[in-house]
Amino acid sequence: MVQLLLEALEDEDRRAAVPAVECWHLDARFSDELQDVGRARFGKLFLAFKFALQAIWWRLRHGVDHFYYVPAPPFRTPMYRDWIVLGLCRPFFKKVIFHWHAAGMAEWLAAEGKPWQRWISGIIYGRADLSIVLRPFNRQDGDAFRSKRVEVVPNGVPDPCPKFEQELLPRRFARVAARKELLAGGTLDAAERAAAGTDAHIFRLLYISLCYRAKGLFDTIEAVALARRQLENSPVRVRLTVAGTFWLPAEKAEFEQRVRQADLQDGGEPMVEYRGFVGGADKHRLFVESDALCFPSYMSESFGLVLVEGMSFGLPLITTNFRHMPELLPPNAPGIVDPKSPDQIAAALIACLNRDYDPGLRAWFMAHYTQQKFAENMRRVLASLDDRHA
Repeated sequence: MVQLLLEALEDEDRRAAVPAVECWHLDARFSDELQDVGRARFGKLFLAFKFALQAIWWRLRHGVDHFYYVPAPPFRTPMYRDWIVLGLCRPFFKKVIFHWHAAGMAEWLAAEGKPWQRWISGIIYGRADLSIVLRPFNRQDGDAFRSKRVEVVPNGVPDPCPKFEQELLPRRFARVAARKELLAGGTLDAAERAAAGTDAHIFRLLYISLCYRAKGLFDTIEAVALARRQLENSPVRVRLTVAGTFWLPAEKAEFEQRVRQADLQDGGEPMVEYRGFVGGADKHRLFVESDALCFPSYMSESFGLVLVEGMSFGLPLITTNFRHMPELLPPNAPGIVDPKSPDQIAAALIACLNRDYDPGLRAWFMAHYTQQKFAENMRRVLASLDDRHA
């Protein structure tokens, strides 16, 4: 998201007579692999000092007097990293901006932190000139650390389907119409199959995220097994595609064992397919070919970007009401379930089969979560700190 922010601001600045925000970007990368994120390593201590000193040099050499920083997720090792970097840098900068891409630091310190950790963190994170949070629920971090201002700026992504109405929307309508015809006992003619695809009788559910229990992976799998029983005599079948990297080897082994069991086989075919990590054209194709997105997370999601991606492709969504996840969606959106509720996920999945296609989620994305909207909001809040360039 930081890379997207830099690209968005650069594009906006090219169109502006006088750029509102001038960025000096220090790529403070501490981990190169997912498994290394949040874990202690001596080399990270060296990097923390290196990055902090470089930022201070830029302050002294180039007069960059506003310090933009993405605070750590609520874990001890990255928190200690923040202590080093912010403890060294904050005295040198006129104003400090925190962009809380991770949420829950204040809550974690209150529940699990030691008194001395809360005291130091109060100094390190306290009294920022601006805290940017991704949705209203996340204001608690900015408020708890007494930020002078807290602004809500949702993330945004480039529109992956600029020709959605011409190329993808007809497919969405055609597949829904084909399923409803099959469920009503009818058959599809050649034109209907050409529009909906030869697999129109298969409802393709997508899970794409970190493969982790608290992200709702196993709840999704159990829901598919439940839906199979309810659709045993139906002409429509369900298939789940799982895309992402496993965080824990033990959970990957559990997943592989579970999807081989009999209640997740249908006519000799597996109902769950694991794709591993996908990106680029493969990821785009996966969203296009899917009929709905399931993300029943009960982690402390700071935003839930995968839901925005699903909306951008016009996919119906199934997600939880955990910690105000529905804040991302239009009012009264269907598909909202309780955390850890495979039976409710299965019911929402079955409901999708008969529901008319609603283009409202795509419209909601265009109104709130495009890259252009994100850039406009970020320029506004960053430039408001000072009349000069930040």
